[in-house]
Amino acid sequence: MLRLNLSTEPQWLDLGHGVRLLVEPLTTAIMLAARSDPAIIAAASDAEISASNDDLARIVAKAVGRIVVKDWEGVGDENDKPLPLTPEGIDALLELWPIFEAFQTTYIAGALILDAEKNV
Repeated sequence: MLRLNLSTEPQWLDLGHGVRLLVEPLTTAIMLAARSDPAIIAAASDAEISASNDDLARIVAKAVGRIVVKDWEGVGDENDKPLPLTPEGIDALLELWPIFEAFQTTYIAGALILDAEKNV
C-alpha cells in the first residue's frame, strides 16, 4: 500500500555531523523546476562533454537543494560562526561527501523510491 504524507509544511532533515536542513516536501513540481536549472540543462545538452551519472547526481542535488532548503542549522565558518543560508552555501555544503550522500539517500532517493516500507 502506498502511504501518502499530504503535509506541505517544511520538515527538518538531519544529515549528521550536527547539520540539519529545513526542507520542503519533494514534489513533482520541485523536480520539474530543478530540471530547468541552467546547470542541468547544460549538462544534459552538451554532447561534447558528457556528464557522468555521479556528476549529474551532484548537479541535480544542488539544483533541488537551492529550491527546497529554507533554513539550516549546524553550518558555520572557520571560526564556528553560523553562516546565513545562501544558494552558494547550499552548493558548498553539498560538495562535502558525507552531507551530499545523506541528502541524496535520505531526501532525494527517499522521496523517489515508492514501496510499502519506505514511501513518505
